[in-house]
Amino acid sequence: MKAAFVGKGGSGKTTLAALYCRFLAVQDAPRVLAFDADINQHLAVALGADPEEAALLPALGDHLDEIKEYLRGSNPRIESASTMLKTTPPGPGSRILRVAEPNPLYEQLVRPFGGVRLAVTGPFAADDLGVACYHSKVGAVELVLNHLADGPGEYAVVDMTAGADSFASGLFTRFDLTFLVCEPTVRSVGVYRQYVGYARDHGVRVAVIGNKVDDDADVAFLREQVGDDLLCWVGRSSFVKATERGTFLPIDELEPGNALALAAMRSALDRCSKDWERYARQAAEFHTRNALAWGNARAGADLTTQIEPGFTLAPATAAAR
Repeated sequence: MKAAFVGKGGSGKTTLAALYCRFLAVQDAPRVLAFDADINQHLAVALGADPEEAALLPALGDHLDEIKEYLRGSNPRIESASTMLKTTPPGPGSRILRVAEPNPLYEQLVRPFGGVRLAVTGPFAADDLGVACYHSKVGAVELVLNHLADGPGEYAVVDMTAGADSFASGLFTRFDLTFLVCEPTVRSVGVYRQYVGYARDHGVRVAVIGNKVDDDADVAFLREQVGDDLLCWVGRSSFVKATERGTFLPIDELEPGNALALAAMRSALDRCSKDWERYARQAAEFHTRNALAWGNARAGADLTTQIEPGFTLAPATAAAR
């Protein structure tokens, strides 16, 4: 199952994404794959990496050509890797990824931290300033997720960029459930309203996770503002504070109430029905948009023909069981 973490900058989404991944990994670490797609690359450190070590991680955005070449496989609709966009969907002959498998991309680009396998988009470098959009880097994550056939008990978790920036690409539609981290504040609720205003038009499931909750008044405020979207909440945590100071305790030492929140999040994701047809339809929609807006002109060809009508990842999922 695929899950995203979004929310206002500073809401704690990266911290919760790391806790959630560590919680999932307790039962079966190989079946958890995390991606840092935030413009501020902090997930590795939140999982226990040394900051200097995190800065040296291989970046997906720096290896986009290799990713395209591998995923293209023998797909006859794709003339060359250079004609692939971040939105290019898979088809017959494409290489389909699994969450837990050996493959050259994982060997080159995925590293373990805190019991969690992690791939990072990469930071916004000085050479990018004024000439590049960060979403061109995030495109590597979108391309990988488009080709990822995940099944029950398998988890791909993405820490997204803050606020409504997620809507600058079709990446926001690639998930079975989006966890929106919301503090009990007017500003944080404002981001929630902006996000769900966009997301609901595309059938995106959103569950609100209250964070930095101190008391019943905070919970009541969140319930009043987000209603039934409030799934659970996380209170102030000495465990988290220790982590932020560089002390990484075993995840089973997390406060019981906060551990229950993580369990509720896992249950909510596991209950989601996998709609591969919608997934393929939206992938085709955003690919068509990108091809017509700029891709066709750049390639000198009609890239909408890369879409294989009726192709979904469902058969690949079933075959791997």
